[in-house]
Amino acid sequence: MPEFDYVLKSGFNKMDFAQVTYMLKNSYRSVGLKEEDVVKGAQNSALVVGAFTRKGLQVGYARVISDKTRFAYILDVYVDENHRRKQIGQNMIKYILNHPEIRDVYQWALKNRDAHEAHHKVGFQQPSSPFRGMEIRHERPNR
Repeated sequence: MPEFDYVLKSGFNKMDFAQVTYMLKNSYRSVGLKEEDVVKGAQNSALVVGAFTRKGLQVGYARVISDKTRFAYILDVYVDENHRRKQIGQNMIKYILNHPEIRDVYQWALKNRDAHEAHHKVGFQQPSSPFRGMEIRHERPNR
């Protein structure tokens, strides 16, 4: 197994939100996202996790919305393009799944369009009842 040369950290105060915003706003799912929205989302999350180089540059981010008991939704999983294919995303997900604050959760969800194989490797499968889900989706408000 290759050496994992990154440091994973959790906690709001350990994140570099300018860097997180830069990464997320350039991804397909968050084009134009503002830092104030990234910060507010993190403040209202059960857990935020970052991957950092040994020199302290944040190169990965993920957060969890959860009741910390029955359900958790992992979102905003992102790894900087220059650091992909180094198992950073998988290691962030494993870190989340085993984090002491939420490890008792028994129903996990995440959505993506491009990392299904990586998420399969850490235990995620297609939903057993995909047509039970419903949603309301509005345009992001201008701020």
